[in-house]
Amino acid sequence: MIVLSNIRKLYDGTSSSPQAIHEYVDLWIEQGRVHAVKPHDSKGPSGSNIRRVDCSSFTVTPGLVDCHSHVTVVGIRSEDLDTMNSQAGLIYTERILYATLVNGGVTTVRDVGGATHFLKRMVDEGVIIGPRLHIAICMLSTTGGHADFRGTDRCHSTLSRLWPPGPGQPSSIVDGPWDCRKRVREIAACGGDLIKICTSPGVVSPSDKLEHRDFTEAEIDAICDEAAGRGMMVAAHAHSKSGIRLAIDCGVQDIQHISFMDQDLAERAYAKGCTVTPTSWISRSLPSAEGLVPAVMEKVQQIAEVHAEAVRIAHASGLKMLTGTDPILPNMHGRNFMEMVSLMQDGLPSLSAWYAGTGLAAERIGQDDAGGLVPGKRADLLLCREDVIEDPTLFDQGALVEVLKDGVGYREAIADIPQRTFGSTAREALSVKHEA
Repeated sequence: MIVLSNIRKLYDGTSSSPQAIHEYVDLWIEQGRVHAVKPHDSKGPSGSNIRRVDCSSFTVTPGLVDCHSHVTVVGIRSEDLDTMNSQAGLIYTERILYATLVNGGVTTVRDVGGATHFLKRMVDEGVIIGPRLHIAICMLSTTGGHADFRGTDRCHSTLSRLWPPGPGQPSSIVDGPWDCRKRVREIAACGGDLIKICTSPGVVSPSDKLEHRDFTEAEIDAICDEAAGRGMMVAAHAHSKSGIRLAIDCGVQDIQHISFMDQDLAERAYAKGCTVTPTSWISRSLPSAEGLVPAVMEKVQQIAEVHAEAVRIAHASGLKMLTGTDPILPNMHGRNFMEMVSLMQDGLPSLSAWYAGTGLAAERIGQDDAGGLVPGKRADLLLCREDVIEDPTLFDQGALVEVLKDGVGYREAIADIPQRTFGSTAREALSVKHEA
């Protein structure tokens, strides 16, 4: 039993209201789960089986949940795509996963393109240190759409350089309702947790324009119907008004980016019970990115001019909002907290941003046992020196002391918290197999 004793300030992740904030409480952890949160008791039980950690100077929050990640992406330049598709790709991905958990404080990730079930298993088995993964495997688009990175000088047989098909990973490019159904079935067979589609073109894809269409209504209907039959939710990359409207009307549950969302679209999304994942930080970051071709930079500027207003409209309309970093630029992985910073700059209250990145996010992606510091939930939590709840920029100034995932620490910062060392679970598994 671990007792985080006399916590100065704790956010429990259950809502965006002040009632989710607690001061000077004890948090009890047993067998990787939150056992209790109660007012501090200096005379509480003691014994050889109880480890107490003085947290009177700490702020404690749930571990973060990133609802739009690409843990295999090292960048979007041509040389970055070459690296991702080389033997070095897995090594870079391992480092990204480590940084996301240990530096970024993210304990659960929804990867919406790139990560395979093999990678998910490696994390679950402790071979690779990182957050638990919910995976889409592919990011589905049509020929010439957002997932089609073949460029203008393509050959008929050329594969897209963005997540080309391979073991456990079908092609992201699909055309026609029946092939769309088949692709959903393939993703499900490969262990996917959700389906990610593009209902509008993208910013960094080389051969599409934001105002154009990607899928047709018949194709999206086929995808959503097939996904529902397999218990899988559908999330949509959607910048343009037409793409957002198409996603909402066809039954997509989560609308991502929302750059040109207006009041009418926000009301339609609210009526359908959709969530939105705005990816605000990447929209602010792309205008200063290096190496973008003029056609891409033109789209970047279009998004930068409207995105903050779309976030404001979505929030004012009462839409449930999730945090997602879309970390496609160097040095974004491991700074996932910057999405909360950016959403607060867009006008969200601090607790709304925190709820979007903890309890609400976990609930909406199907990780119901995480995201909150209440009895029975996984003991995923962050110990911080400063009040990161009011000011998450403090993460960038060294405020993060320790990250716990399932009650185990990963930063070796506090002696009385049991630590997971690299590969320890894997070594234990190998030892068991050897003895058998």
